[in-house]
Amino acid sequence: MHLDVEQVRNFYSATGLGSIARRALRDQIMKLWPDTRGQTIAGFGFTPPVLRSFLSSSRRVLSLMPAQQGVVSWPRSRREEGNRSVLVDEARWPVATGFIDRLVVLHGLETSDNPTALIEEIWRTLGPGGRAVFVVPNRSGLWARRDATPFGFGRPYSLMQLESLLQDHQFTPEKHISALYMLPSHKPFWLRTARYWERLSHQLPVPIAAGVLIVEVSKRQHSPAIQGIGEAVRKPLEVLDGMIRPAKDSVSGRNNRRPVRQDAG
Repeated sequence: MHLDVEQVRNFYSATGLGSIARRALRDQIMKLWPDTRGQTIAGFGFTPPVLRSFLSSSRRVLSLMPAQQGVVSWPRSRREEGNRSVLVDEARWPVATGFIDRLVVLHGLETSDNPTALIEEIWRTLGPGGRAVFVVPNRSGLWARRDATPFGFGRPYSLMQLESLLQDHQFTPEKHISALYMLPSHKPFWLRTARYWERLSHQLPVPIAAGVLIVEVSKRQHSPAIQGIGEAVRKPLEVLDGMIRPAKDSVSGRNNRRPVRQDAG
């Protein structure tokens, strides 16, 4: 199920809970990618809440928004140069193969109509050594059970489910972290104590109570195809062996090579 782009934007820009969620997600992703100088950063789904931090340091930043969701112009500030949002088909992006260095998927995978086609398109557009971060609702968390936030829509995942899905599509999981441990409530108490719950959460051994799972993956390269015969010949012909080492007489076992006669001189 796709949310309307205006609903998602209003959650992050016009509610206290959305502001806290934006800060928590941005901080975690920035820890994974602290330095993106000279790189092309892209996001799929609704990623402006976390992409803004890359605008000043990266080579270029793109926000790809699925057609089922809709698109809004971004960034909205006049001080920032141009529009960086693009409306795309989730399985056919107007992006060259290997063009992207880093990709964030937020509000994209869990609401996708065809996750397999989406992940294959992500693999195509990532360059050699490229990395992607998938942010999805945690199946065992409270945020996936309430529709008061965008994380209450679509298909939530467990960590094992998400990593298995990505491995099946030639990605290698590198790191996994979690975020949004506070209750998904707009009540003032939970908003005031949100930072405390986020700090406390990272002392837990497993992300059972987390609202979202964050998995970083790298693009797995295919082995180059080997041309020609792949197996060694069991009985190779020894036609030229006599030129390398003298052949022995089959009867006497002596070398057949005759000594070279030298003339006196």
